[in-house]
Amino acid sequence: MLKVLFSRRMVAFHLLVLVIVPSFVRLGFWQLDRWETRSESVRLQQDNVAAEPVPVEELTGVGEEVSPRDRWRTVEVSGTWDTEHELLLRNRDGSRGVGFHVLTPLVTEDGSAVLVNRGWIMRGDTALDVPDVPPAPEGTVEIAGRLQFTETEENTGLANRDGLPEGQIMIVDVDMLADRLPYPVLGGYVELTEQDPVPDPAPERIALREVDSGMSLSYAVQWWVFSVVAVVGWVVLMRRELRDARAEEEGGEPGGSDRPGGSGGTDGSTDPDAAGGSGDTDDSEDPDGARGSDGSDAAGGSAASGAPATPEGTHAGRQ
Repeated sequence: MLKVLFSRRMVAFHLLVLVIVPSFVRLGFWQLDRWETRSESVRLQQDNVAAEPVPVEELTGVGEEVSPRDRWRTVEVSGTWDTEHELLLRNRDGSRGVGFHVLTPLVTEDGSAVLVNRGWIMRGDTALDVPDVPPAPEGTVEIAGRLQFTETEENTGLANRDGLPEGQIMIVDVDMLADRLPYPVLGGYVELTEQDPVPDPAPERIALREVDSGMSLSYAVQWWVFSVVAVVGWVVLMRRELRDARAEEEGGEPGGSDRPGGSGGTDGSTDPDAAGGSGDTDDSEDPDGARGSDGSDAAGGSAASGAPATPEGTHAGRQ
């Protein structure tokens, strides 16, 4: 049986199972880790959105990076809008399709500024058209919004291209934009949710893009199911190979048509009737009971030859 289980074909199958089963299990745990990470992001977003607002200076500062743990926290800040350095973010989704986000610096009392995404506006008729932007209120305003960390090509999937129309950018790269502005800039930026006074008209408010845990958990379960299927298939194949090997061994034992002395399943014993009738004639067929010296039937032989008995032959026999 070991020879069957370790044939060249079976060894190749064993190696295949040894490779794919651990791989499937590992892929399942990888997807589980992804699900746990995304689930943590879901909980973080829910907690931070529900948290009480805090002054923006508590979570970020000039030249600082916003911690991922503080993303989506509601912050408050007051200042004046600097519309002269206002920028448009290209290829941003809104309720009516693709358009622009309006990014305007808000200069605080201490002379520093925070970048604020005031909302979404519809694009022009062509990609080169500059749409009309609802003006920001003049004077001091108080705002609240969701804190976001700086955008990069990696975390947005958008390329920061050159050659764009003046006043348009692709991503909110705070460090790059800070070099163009005449005042210190706080790290990160704010997505506007509330403003006092309320302007009319105003850009469309940006809806919270909720994070979900995705399909990673179901993918993990699928990989583990695949590993179980591989093991079950391996066991089934081995049992089938062993069963086939036993069947071949049992079919090769002496018996049936392989036994001598008979055909068609006979036991090799001699049938006396068959042996007696296979070549000898029945004496009852010879009425005279006479047999030749060579054991042949004389009368039968004459009859067989078709020659009639003559008187001379009979008389000679009497003398």
